[in-house]
Amino acid sequence: MRTATVQQAWSHEQVERIRGLRLRYDAQLIIAVLALLGLGLVMVASSSISIAARELGDPLYYFWRQSAYVAIGLALMLAATRIPLKTWRSLSPVLLAVGALLLVLVFIPGVGREVNGSMRWLSLGPFNLQPSEPMKLFMVLYLAGYLVRRGELVRSTVGGFIRPMSMLAVIGVLLLFEPDFGAAVVLFTTALGMLFLGGVPFWRFVGWAAFVAVSMAAVVLAAPYRVERLLSFMNPWADPFGSGFQLTQALIAIGSGEWLGVGLGSSVQKLFYLPEAHTDFLFAVLAEELGMLGVLVVILTFAFLVWRAIAIGTRAERAGHEYGAHLAYGVGLLIGLQAFINIGVNMGLLPTKGLALPLMSYGGSSLVVNSFALGLVMRVDHELRGRS
Repeated sequence: MRTATVQQAWSHEQVERIRGLRLRYDAQLIIAVLALLGLGLVMVASSSISIAARELGDPLYYFWRQSAYVAIGLALMLAATRIPLKTWRSLSPVLLAVGALLLVLVFIPGVGREVNGSMRWLSLGPFNLQPSEPMKLFMVLYLAGYLVRRGELVRSTVGGFIRPMSMLAVIGVLLLFEPDFGAAVVLFTTALGMLFLGGVPFWRFVGWAAFVAVSMAAVVLAAPYRVERLLSFMNPWADPFGSGFQLTQALIAIGSGEWLGVGLGSSVQKLFYLPEAHTDFLFAVLAEELGMLGVLVVILTFAFLVWRAIAIGTRAERAGHEYGAHLAYGVGLLIGLQAFINIGVNMGLLPTKGLALPLMSYGGSSLVVNSFALGLVMRVDHELRGRS
């Protein structure tokens, strides 16, 4: 009888412990993140196996490196869930300054690394850091704090809106000098979205959004190679073996997939036809191998992930946790915009941009930073549960 009682008590204790773990963080968000990381790892292996075997002699070279990035990303995600948000709020101005310094370092000979004509990377031994990736997150952290400190000024005065935009303009210029037009677009669009959700009057927001759009258009028209890229986007079949090569090959891959795909590992376009098959155009290979069904799963999973981030931000705002609300909104916008642009580029809906598919494309900087950012959103949810 006593043994049975002890067993019942132990079982009850274990159930409560498991229930407590389940309720400590947003399980739905965690599942969505793990699903994208897992599928991304599979697709990196599938899309890179041929090029890795030919150029490096190891078919799984990129798979093993991506596995290491996933492990680091998960470790940092876990770390982010354990650190109070007030720590990041106090450190955000310093982190923004560090991010700007990293963007400057890429232009120093011997420190910055040039790839495909762009100075976007810092060489750190066996790894390369793309400073624009942490800069995006540092901007979200800083702007979330700014909206808490100066929220009333942002909502009631033009000056409160101009100050953060002026700072972002300086960062945007550094990004354009690399050049990294895609990162600049994501940075400004995310910032505008955060300011709008922070209470900026609608017509003031529309005016500044139009100003930013015109400025970006001027930047595009000022660079002949960007104009050529825009023209090839409008009609890639006019020069399918030249400026339109990437897009036409991506469209062939997507069209070949039909409803259920040609089968995992059976892509033809990844066999030296589609450039950057395991990075910027991983989605096209996924569409070819897994078909429309795989495409819908990925798009819906990203939509669900962004919805969870916005939902957590909404709960935080209602609970009076302003910093957590702005942070969750910012991360949701950041992930959603990057996914939207990458998928749009792959499907020929947007001009070609060098943006990775978050959590899925090969590359350590993007995967690690986005994993950490989502860990911060999980921390927002955790702190809300602690208040209830």
